[in-house]
Order: sequence, then structure tokens, then C-alpha cells
Amino acid sequence: MPEIVKRNARAVLLDGDELVLIKRTKPGRDPYWVTVGGGVEVEDDSIESALHREIFEELGGTLEKAELVHLITDRLEDGIGVQHIFAARLAGMDLSVRTGTEFAKPERGAYDVVRVPFTAESVSELDLMPPELAEFVAANIEAIVSVLDTPVRKA
Repeated sequence: MPEIVKRNARAVLLDGDELVLIKRTKPGRDPYWVTVGGGVEVEDDSIESALHREIFEELGGTLEKAELVHLITDRLEDGIGVQHIFAARLAGMDLSVRTGTEFAKPERGAYDVVRVPFTAESVSELDLMPPELAEFVAANIEAIVSVLDTPVRKA
């Protein structure tokens, strides 16, 4: 069985009825969009805590709720990578306190925060990476909203 050598935590991040994404613009490449998130680090207590850290680094944001909804497996040279995809609701954000190291490297291109309507049509019109995630999101709009709006246990 291959070993997991890399883990990422990413958020299908909703703010009201909008999806919050990062528009990536790199020299010599057409723009594309990614969900907020990134690598799980040794210092992270859990995959979900990595997600919260990444939301703060990339958006100056905090989450109201996060639920694991999907996994994407990537075959890597030395093992496998797993992207843990969470459905999440944004509690708030302040872009002026973003701390991600990528923002200090102009050669990596632009990281613009964008909002799009959370509909299958809007998601399908974007070059959302990776393509497996774009397909999952477009096919599961109602389920993602339901996961975030339905309590796990009734009070």
C-alpha cells in the first residue's frame, strides 16, 4: 500500500450564497481559480486545524463551520497525496492581516480573492483546479449547502 507523503486541507468556502475562491494569475499562463487552503504542516494538531490556519493565512479569515466532504488522491513520485476537501462557512475575514508566505513572492503571480455565485453554472464556467474538485462541487451544490445548514445532532 502506498504511503501518504503529502496532505492538503482545502475549503469549498461559502459566505452567504457566494463561493470564496482565489484567482491565480501567473506570468505566461491563463488565469485559474483554486479553493482556499494548502499543505498540512507538522505543527498542525489536525487536518482541520491546518484548514483553519490556511484560512487565516490566505484570507485573514475565520470559519463558522467546517465539515469534511470529499477526498482527492494524487499519485506522487514517492507515494500519494491526499487533498481533504471541507465544506465551510466563513465567519469573517480581513485581507489586511493575511500572512501567507506566497504574498511576499511577486514571481509567484497574483492571489486575488474573488466571490462567485454558488451555483453549478458559475462553478462550471471557471477553470477551477483541480478539475476533479470542480466536478465534485458542480455536482453537489445542494448537498454542500445542506451539510453546512443541517446540525449533526438535533438539540
